[in-house]
Amino acid sequence: MAKPIILMVDDDAEVLAAVERDLRRQYGGQYRLVQSSSGAQALDSLQKLKLRNDTVALIISDQRMPEMTGVEFLKRALDIYPLTKRVLLTAYADTDAAIHAINTVRIDYYLMKPWDPPQERLYPILDDLLGNWIDSYRPPFEGVRVIGHQWSSSSHQIKDFLARNQIPYQWLDLEKNADASKLLSMIEGKPEASLPVVLFADGSSLLTPTTQQVAAKLGLKTRAEQRFYDLAIVGGGPAGLAAAVYGASEGLHTVMIENTAPGGQAGTSSYIENYLGFPVGLSGADLAHRAVTQARRFGVEILSPQEAKELHIRDSFRVLKLADDSEIYCHALVISTGVAYRKLNIPGIEKLSGSGVYYGAAMTEALNCAGDDVYVVGGANSAGQAALHFCKYARRVIMLVRGEGLSATMSYYLIERINQTDNIEIVSCTEVAEVIGEDRLEQLRLRNNRTGEERIVESSRLFIFIGAAPCTQWLPDVIHRDANNFILTGSDLQTNGKNPKGWDLDRPPYLLETSVPGVFAAGDVRHQSVKRVASAVGEGSIAIQFVHQYLATL
Repeated sequence: MAKPIILMVDDDAEVLAAVERDLRRQYGGQYRLVQSSSGAQALDSLQKLKLRNDTVALIISDQRMPEMTGVEFLKRALDIYPLTKRVLLTAYADTDAAIHAINTVRIDYYLMKPWDPPQERLYPILDDLLGNWIDSYRPPFEGVRVIGHQWSSSSHQIKDFLARNQIPYQWLDLEKNADASKLLSMIEGKPEASLPVVLFADGSSLLTPTTQQVAAKLGLKTRAEQRFYDLAIVGGGPAGLAAAVYGASEGLHTVMIENTAPGGQAGTSSYIENYLGFPVGLSGADLAHRAVTQARRFGVEILSPQEAKELHIRDSFRVLKLADDSEIYCHALVISTGVAYRKLNIPGIEKLSGSGVYYGAAMTEALNCAGDDVYVVGGANSAGQAALHFCKYARRVIMLVRGEGLSATMSYYLIERINQTDNIEIVSCTEVAEVIGEDRLEQLRLRNNRTGEERIVESSRLFIFIGAAPCTQWLPDVIHRDANNFILTGSDLQTNGKNPKGWDLDRPPYLLETSVPGVFAAGDVRHQSVKRVASAVGEGSIAIQFVHQYLATL
């Protein structure tokens, strides 16, 4: 944690040096000392310190400075750092002005120059002021700050990106946080017209940034160190992370490419209670963090956020073209891109996505739901976990389920937990027919899919957890898929015992191998996979055994 700051302001270089000498002798070990030679320069320094979220404990300013007196400066400093202790340095003739400033500008003390000896006339006074300051001091947040509007889809996108990458951030809502407007006024350009604004610990900022720009500023790795790898893995969910850990731990030079954040859809889960070895459960983010740490310990190179947009087959090489047009060559490839929540195709949905309508995002938006009625669409485990998370903050959680109930789609333990939670309500045989609102979600039109009856309810929060569409749109036709675009592997590729068209090896495809030798699929992206975290981890680890068998034939 950075030391709190004592700011000294005086246009007389000799006096400033004397102040700095005496303060450093007594307080240099606990505080960082900063000098300014004018009120204007000091105000500029305070603004820069505020943008870095540094703490200023004490300001000591001379009264008689050209262009801006000490009282004028301390009055303006109060608006930037309202809790900072403020001391005025005066001559004998300034006493009346100093007393007036105490009463009107709320300075904390005035000191007559000279103050020798400081042990008697300086330190006891400052010790009391700093002691009082410490009693009420609360360390500031250290990290990324995001300034924006609660109902902004671009603000939500940045917050979700930071949350999924486990980057601590502070959300400053312009409508609720007084500091947000003050910070914007200190940023160059026109930040109020370029929201969201992302502030970094060094005081720099990005206006209306893309997630790629934020990633670059944070130093997240998006470019590969090498051109060739033994094994490339596309997708950083449980299957991809397991493949990475097992591949690298068994000596394969491994790279993993993830387009948003390691952990995949499972990484957004608020709580997983049935994962083997964790009797009290753990969050998806915690599981992802542990797996990433483990993968990096074995030397896995993780590129995130980065996206594979094309796959080409060149002799024994499998070539990935990435979103930045760079290429990665590998001998073996594991596709573990998982699935994405299906989009609702109803009136108003595109307009309000990110402005009250969210796909997933339970961990990102839960705190903003305090006192609200939250609607959750879906009846699978992800919807149940989200409902149990939201109920800690929301006044009421209403689950909208297309079927008669949850038993056919949700794990028993989750159903039991939901039934035991007073502020979760299940509404069966119900679908969302329309979302209504101008700048944000205001109402939902619900339809009973058995009777056709419709009703409109007030709502500002709709979270969608329905079905799953495989992330395979980037793959070439040579990778065979089923009617729903899930990847076919192993015996599912064979017709009447015959290998797939274009297969040029004497053997049949391995269990998790696709229609292209050396290209494997694991996890939810695979045809008829079991949509559970444990099974995805299992498939990712099993895939590596087949990778070794394939590489042995090259």
